[in-house]
Amino acid sequence: MDTLKILVVDDEARMRKLVRDFLVRKNYDVIEAADGAEAIDLFFSNNDIDLVILDVMMPKVDGWEVCREIRKESKVPIIMLTAKSDERDEQLGFDLGVDDYISKPFSPKILVARVEAILRRTGAVGGEDVLEAGAVQIDKAAHQVRIDGKLVELSFKEFELLTYFVENQGIALSREKILNSVWNYDYFGDARTIDTHVKKLRAKMGDRGSYIKTIWGMGYKFDTTPDQEQ
Repeated sequence: MDTLKILVVDDEARMRKLVRDFLVRKNYDVIEAADGAEAIDLFFSNNDIDLVILDVMMPKVDGWEVCREIRKESKVPIIMLTAKSDERDEQLGFDLGVDDYISKPFSPKILVARVEAILRRTGAVGGEDVLEAGAVQIDKAAHQVRIDGKLVELSFKEFELLTYFVENQGIALSREKILNSVWNYDYFGDARTIDTHVKKLRAKMGDRGSYIKTIWGMGYKFDTTPDQEQ
């Protein structure tokens, strides 16, 4: 399989190097842009970019404008980086077609995990029809879930929710992010939608429902490791 190419856009050279080093370790081909204008030039002169990591605050042309220009021609996955943590910024990002949104400072390992999760969802990598995590096995093609080898009947949304959790295992997911990714909401919807589905999903998973950890005040994380306090 060809090496996937990622465009990293940030006016801070140190930040670009940090992100680049972690991505290169995962065998991605990385190209860099130091401002929005250079990013647009590089993106449209390279027709094989698989994902864009894009800082918001940059000279010349900011990240929002870069995103707008890219979205006129391409649906390439975009991860926005920002020093702000304003929900309005996150909402604007999703309105512009951003796939994920990470506030600085962040863990490079988490960024790489988000990159890999998005590329799996878009089919760029690991076009696996079968996902496994602990005692959970998901056959995406057959739309079947087995837990401890036994077939478990899930609704369509429960199946999508569990698949999303497994594809993003180990990553803390806000309710808003889950709504946007699984329900395709373009707004910060009612968190009870998520909580209700998680409750039903946990019940159907039996003892393995403990894989879905609650992060109080934020959302959920899928983790197959035992709880430390137990």
